[in-house]
Amino acid sequence: MNFSISFATTSYIAAIALFILSLSGLSQHATSRRGNLFGMIGMLLALAATALLIPSNGYEPLIVALVPGAIIGSILASRVAMTSMPELVAMLHSFVGAAAVLVGFSNYLGGSAGLSGSEETIHQLEIYIGVFIGAITFTGSVIAFGKLNGKISGKPLMLPGRHLLNLAMIVAVIVLGVIFMSSAEGTGLMYLLVMTAIACVIGVHLVMAIGGADMPVVVSMLNSYSGWAAAAAGFMLSNDLLIVTGALVGSSGAILSFIMCKAMNRSFISVILGGFGTAEGVAPAAGSEQQGEVTPTNVDEVAEMLSDAKSVIIVPGYGVAVAQAQHSLAEMVKILRDHGVNVRFGIHPVAGRLPGHMNVLLAEANVPYDIVFEMDELNHDFPTTDVALVIGANDIVNPAALEDPSSPIAGMPVLEVWKAKTAVVMKRSMASGYAGIDNPLFYKENTRMLFGDAKKNVDALVVKLRELVAA
Repeated sequence: MNFSISFATTSYIAAIALFILSLSGLSQHATSRRGNLFGMIGMLLALAATALLIPSNGYEPLIVALVPGAIIGSILASRVAMTSMPELVAMLHSFVGAAAVLVGFSNYLGGSAGLSGSEETIHQLEIYIGVFIGAITFTGSVIAFGKLNGKISGKPLMLPGRHLLNLAMIVAVIVLGVIFMSSAEGTGLMYLLVMTAIACVIGVHLVMAIGGADMPVVVSMLNSYSGWAAAAAGFMLSNDLLIVTGALVGSSGAILSFIMCKAMNRSFISVILGGFGTAEGVAPAAGSEQQGEVTPTNVDEVAEMLSDAKSVIIVPGYGVAVAQAQHSLAEMVKILRDHGVNVRFGIHPVAGRLPGHMNVLLAEANVPYDIVFEMDELNHDFPTTDVALVIGANDIVNPAALEDPSSPIAGMPVLEVWKAKTAVVMKRSMASGYAGIDNPLFYKENTRMLFGDAKKNVDALVVKLRELVAA
């Protein structure tokens, strides 16, 4: 047993180091695959070390839970489409929250295991806080899943007096916590159950009040919540690895949420208290009239623009994922680069439906890492760019963010594609984006609109560009 404990401790330290290396690797495109590999090795090591600490009669339930879970997870992960990745991430967060709740109740029903005095008090507090965070994470993630896959409307639910409702629920949780902590051992179950129910309602209400345009922030926020829920479970189980891993996930998710909010010029509190945005693909918001006539174009004209250009910046959005156009886009980029065109991608931090969605999409299509840039790295280059090609993006290229102080997205940093010599926008229709507002970009003199399915249009561009390059 001493050997098992020593080996497990050493393995936990190694796993923690691998998780840190994983996060470091995921911060750069070129090292992201290696970062994922480090994370997988660390998790396998952690599972193996934990299994060694389990009594021999505990292996059967472990195998019964582990094997089906691994099979189901592998099948789902291999079949999930890029358009479904955001909701998959949200659902995985819900599992972490549910696990924290179950661990909390299991610990409480199992008794204090000989603890007394301050140790027992701390243990009870760990259980209460862990269940509270886990319950919010669970229901909030389920609602996020529904919003992301369209089963629940992306329009924010603005109940009258919603802030007072949230405050009242928080006060109730605190009061119940005081009663729970002062209850004799085994007599506080009812208070724990009531608090769990309230926390579940808080999770539902918080995410329901957040609009579609803020969903990328919600995903990163729930990522942070799931980390703290895991850390809380680690405290309840006295598992150092789970505590450190949860803290890493929780803190990195919080930092990412801050970065995402900064990219949208919004405070984290303003997102939590109720976001803007309506369901995707709706007509322009009431009161926002079209600001002019659009100038349509066709594949032949766009192909000629691209082949004659010296510099091209492509701005992908969620429409690329919906149309599954990333592989065709990568092929088009290869043709242009072989033709001597300087092609780069401009990525907005909140493009897509989860943090890094577009980066993952392009990596899947083997787009070279060195031509993929963040918004801040490219915005100053648009005035010297011949063609800015916007594919399936809307709000992240909306000039109203900078030009209209009354706009709901006023102050939000955007990719300034309208400063290029020509901006070509690929869209299915004139429908607004997730923020539900009109986009003045469509009516500018140097903007050309190429309507239709993104993949079909890009495929047609590939064929036409090959003809032009071969001529």
